[in-house]
Formats: sequence, C-alpha cells, structure tokens
Amino acid sequence: MKIFKCLFLVVFLSSCVGQENKINGVSFVAAPDAVTSSNVKPVVAIHANYATVMPFGFIRNLEHPDIIHNTERQWFGETRDGTKQYIEELRKASIKIMIKPQIWVWRGEFTGNIKMTSEESWKNLEASYTSFIMEYAELANEVNAELFCIGTELELFVKHRPQYWTKLIKNIKTKYKGKLTYAANWNEYEKTPFWGQLDYIGIDAYFPVSDKKTPSVEDCINGWQKHKKIIAGLSDKVKKPVLFAEFGYRSVDYTGKEPWRYDRNIGEVNLQAQVNATKALFDVFWNEDWFAGGFVWKWFIKHDKSGGKDNRMFTPQNKPVENTIKEHYKSFNE
Repeated sequence: MKIFKCLFLVVFLSSCVGQENKINGVSFVAAPDAVTSSNVKPVVAIHANYATVMPFGFIRNLEHPDIIHNTERQWFGETRDGTKQYIEELRKASIKIMIKPQIWVWRGEFTGNIKMTSEESWKNLEASYTSFIMEYAELANEVNAELFCIGTELELFVKHRPQYWTKLIKNIKTKYKGKLTYAANWNEYEKTPFWGQLDYIGIDAYFPVSDKKTPSVEDCINGWQKHKKIIAGLSDKVKKPVLFAEFGYRSVDYTGKEPWRYDRNIGEVNLQAQVNATKALFDVFWNEDWFAGGFVWKWFIKHDKSGGKDNRMFTPQNKPVENTIKEHYKSFNE
C-alpha cells in the first residue's frame, strides 16, 4: 500500500509540474515606443508567464535577397535596442522570454513564398539572413532568453536550402545555449526537415476547424481532431514537444474557416465565435503531455487603446476572449 501511495504521489506531482510548466504566452507586438511597467501589467493580469518579443527585418520583395534590419528608420521595438529594452521591462515582472525575429515583405506579401531566382541570389539571401538571425541569437544569449525562434513561416526558403538551415542551426548553437524552435506555418510543419536539431516543434496554429458562422466549442473540438492526430504523431516520431509559436482567432464570423487570414475587409464582428474557437483550442491541447503551450496572437503594448468590442482583428485585448485566456492561463499557473 505504501508503494502504491508513493507511486500515486509521484504521478500526481508530475502532472502538476507539467501544468505549471506550460508556456502561457502572448505575442508582444513591437511598437515605436519604449515599454514601461504600465504596458506590462496587463500581461501579468492575464497570468501569462511568457512573452514573445519580435524584432523585424524588411525585404523589398519575394525575390530580393537583402534583409534590412536594426536601422534608425525602424520602430524602436523592431530594433536590437528596443528588443532588449522590452525584455528588461518584461523580466521585472518575472515574464519569461522567446525572441522571435521576423521578416516583413514590403506590401505584406507572404514570407513563405520568399524564393530566389539564381544561385547568387540564394547565397546573398543566406548571408543576409545569417547576419539578421545571429544578431538576435547573440542578444538572446546576452539576456538569457529562455527560447529563441530561428525563423517564421519561411517554407520555400527552407525547402530549397535545407543544408543552409542545418548549418545555421549549428552556428546559432555556438552563440546561444538556450532552447530553440522554428515557427512553421500550419500547412508547412509536416515538411520541415530539421525538427530533430531543435527543442520544440513550433507551429503557427491557424488550422481550419469549422465552416460555421458561429462555431460552438464542440464544433471546433471536432474540427481539431484530424489535425491533432497528425501533430501528435509528428511529436512522437521526432521525440520533441509541440509549441504553438502563434495561435489565435479573429473576432469575426466564420473565424474557424480560414484563421490565417488577416485582411481587414473580412467578416462582421463576432466576439462569441472568437471565444468558442479559443476555448476549443485550449481544451484540445493544453492537457497533453507532449504539448508545451503557446503564444496568443497578438498583444499590443498600449492595452487601453487596443482591441475592443468593435475590433475584428486577432488581438484578444478588451474583448470577452481576454477573460477566457485569463482564466485558462490562471488554471495552469496555480
């Protein structure tokens, strides 16, 4: 009986540790301004224990190899100094950090379609991307960031230059000793070749889960099942936990149909649809041992001026779903 009780206690404590260790994160959006404690308090208020900080590099078009980064023309939060200042302020509130450098293509074209037209251009892109990513890998090591994301939604770059990415990961590990991930788009992650070199399978989780105007929680849970099976299978195959590097839904009709869309002229405001889809995602994944957690997309630094009940974009701020996230994160931090 004593042995049974001891085993039960070990299992119980292990499950508690697993819950406490979930990454309950927000994607902390870069802004023109420095961050103050008042900008961080709303993050603490929803019981988030992690924040993604996102410096940016800019590229002229999908076939252009030069990434412009860390310049005076950028917003403060997009630069190295801004990234460091954001991290320092978040650290004061005991928020853990993932640094996630991202690329923006002029006119908002999808980064997954970045593809060079010559070997010379590929070589130039590789050199430029290495400069960009290593700058922030070194910063991640300097500030002891818990996580570093080596790229976001770069499907064709990864597909056509796999040897470069293998070498890049090795180079990053010479500068940064923390945990690594890559943010693969929801329809890309199965083809990403280097999960074995990283610590987490990172997915931007904009999977289609329902065609209904206002899907119920159950509708979305059912819609997740085919995706969950594949995600869990990959986790088991490569022996790595899964991290949703981004997750979230717009507060619009049919939010579960094409969750990746961000154009402003889509759908009417539907706050309940956003709540239901978010609840379903939490219910499907957060209790799984192979699931590490995730970062809600997206969280602006000026909380009182962000989101709201007339807002149709992703942010949960000042919408009913903010409380949904708050209560869920709280339950995994107790």
